[in-house]
Amino acid sequence: MPEYLSPGVYVEEIEIGAKPVAGVSTSTAGFLGETERGPAIPRLVTSWLDYQRVFGGYFGADKYLPYSVQGFFDNGGQRCFIGRIVKTGAGTASFKLKQGTANALTVAAVGEGSWGTRIAVKATAGTFSGFKLSLFYWKDVPVSLYDPDNDLTAKPRPAVTEVFDNLSVVEASADYYTKRVNGISNLITVTKQSGDSGAVPDVLAVTWLAGGDDGTGPLVLADYTRTDTNEPGKRKGLSGFSEVDEISLVYSPNAQAVNGLVGAVITHCENLKDRFALIDAAQGSAGVASLDPRSDNETKYAAFYYPWLRVVDPVAGMRRLVPPGGHMAGIYARTDAERGVHKAPANEVVRGAVDLEFQITKGEQDILNPRGVNCIRFFPGRGIRIWGARTLSSDTLWKYINVRRLFIYLEESIDEGTQWVVFEPNNEKLWARVRRTLTEFLTRVWRDGALMGTKPEEAFFVKVDRTTMTQDDIDNGRLIVLIGVAPVKPAEFVIFRIAQFAGGSDVSEG
Repeated sequence: MPEYLSPGVYVEEIEIGAKPVAGVSTSTAGFLGETERGPAIPRLVTSWLDYQRVFGGYFGADKYLPYSVQGFFDNGGQRCFIGRIVKTGAGTASFKLKQGTANALTVAAVGEGSWGTRIAVKATAGTFSGFKLSLFYWKDVPVSLYDPDNDLTAKPRPAVTEVFDNLSVVEASADYYTKRVNGISNLITVTKQSGDSGAVPDVLAVTWLAGGDDGTGPLVLADYTRTDTNEPGKRKGLSGFSEVDEISLVYSPNAQAVNGLVGAVITHCENLKDRFALIDAAQGSAGVASLDPRSDNETKYAAFYYPWLRVVDPVAGMRRLVPPGGHMAGIYARTDAERGVHKAPANEVVRGAVDLEFQITKGEQDILNPRGVNCIRFFPGRGIRIWGARTLSSDTLWKYINVRRLFIYLEESIDEGTQWVVFEPNNEKLWARVRRTLTEFLTRVWRDGALMGTKPEEAFFVKVDRTTMTQDDIDNGRLIVLIGVAPVKPAEFVIFRIAQFAGGSDVSEG
């Protein structure tokens, strides 16, 4: 309570009524996979060009992540986090800048892998003060090193060039090298490591970074989960995604090729309960009779898509097969933006797809749809479309993707929007404010078309009183709210019943 110690007029601000609940994002994706280069700690990108700037472009015949990310943005995606997967124990390329014979500063690639050995660094005196770093990166090892000051004819030119001029070694300076380079460069970090003096480095001719490697053997499940990096701010792979609360969709291209990865992605979503997984069929899955993803991974937190897509490879100019999940995630985002999370992400055109691995017939989908396989089909005159909206759950309450994702949206929005309630006095006054807060939020959701009913009372209820909690609950600090909602379901089977009738006869409408 405020203190009043002297006569006067006192004006106070108080809070009454409901507090607004803001809906959370439902379309930020998290992509796990191999990239050409870049950091291994999850990084946000907001466009295909942004991805290329940080992680490079297309590389390797079986490296599908770039195609998936481009498919995501082509189909309406706006934001995604990239979890670059590298072999556990892979080395990071680096180089020690010198002052005389002593180490001055350490230049290191922003992520592990042999790609860092294709970074060259050049140090010169700054244009006005300090020193200048010039950085060059090649996708493939060039015939000769490029030096813009001495050799303008070397081929090929570097794919990426970065220049940082007038860098200072004075920590208080606005041009201090860590402020100007780290977090801004897409290639390197500059640090003063043990044994480094932190002094202005000598002039250095164009020189390769060294020591980076990709590790040995193929990628395995541990390289995706990365439980070895369980340190805040340094987590990678699925462990890194656990730190990113904004992620609502999780996808790893061709996850079937890594033993145990599909189950790990689903478990990740089930444990956090605020995200949804997209799973691809394995390439070449022509046996419709044996395609039953629920037999191994039944869950209400994932959807399964079949078959693969054919897209035009921008590098080769030829068609190639890619897994469909990235394009599907983009359609989720597009549907969320245009209609809302309550709209099933189906009967939507797949942008960027020019053909399918297999043409699915209605008879084949009659077998696959009850198993939770969402087919992608070609319809003459209507193009290639998603023709399924089911989860991998056999529970009829949770068989539709939009219902599961609507509840994720409601649960996460309510969780984040009611944090103010914690440690408030647990009495009737608080209960009334909570009830009003949730009622206003759910009314808005109903008006957006996400809930059934012609009036709010038919769409939801919010109950918080002595019937939802006992005195023991109150004594132990528990506030229990009971919420019921009636979600809309997609019109999956549209049936028109047509009959003949004798004109002019007495036919009642009904």
